[in-house]
Amino acid sequence: MRRVALAWLLGAGVAVAGSPPPAEVDARVQHLATQLRCLVCQNQTLADSHAPLALDLKAQVREQVQAGRSDDEVLAHLTARYGDFVRYKPPLKASTWLLWLGPVLLFGAALAGLVLALRRRAAVPAQDFDPDPDEPPT
Repeated sequence: MRRVALAWLLGAGVAVAGSPPPAEVDARVQHLATQLRCLVCQNQTLADSHAPLALDLKAQVREQVQAGRSDDEVLAHLTARYGDFVRYKPPLKASTWLLWLGPVLLFGAALAGLVLALRRRAAVPAQDFDPDPDEPPT
């Protein structure tokens, strides 16, 4: 029985000795949390969110970091589980091009609409506008 207990204690010591120091784990978890989106808040990173689901995701990240997985492996695991949306900056690929190009397209459409409105307004003669009631006629 003593041999079993001694073997178990030595095995636990090796596992603890092989795990990264807590400060390193905290730094990696914080870095990864800034790269992941809170699935509840959607406009916050996991690092900024205090939602229960965000805390659970941070705990999952911590477990994987403590298990010795690299940052890329942790991100790949969460992306496989929750999709590209969990990444705060999703990769540019066919399924996410609208996420990246959507704001540019909307800005271009708004700018084109503004230019068209200003051109139409410039083409209207001044007398077609209603006079200001406070101004004396000229």
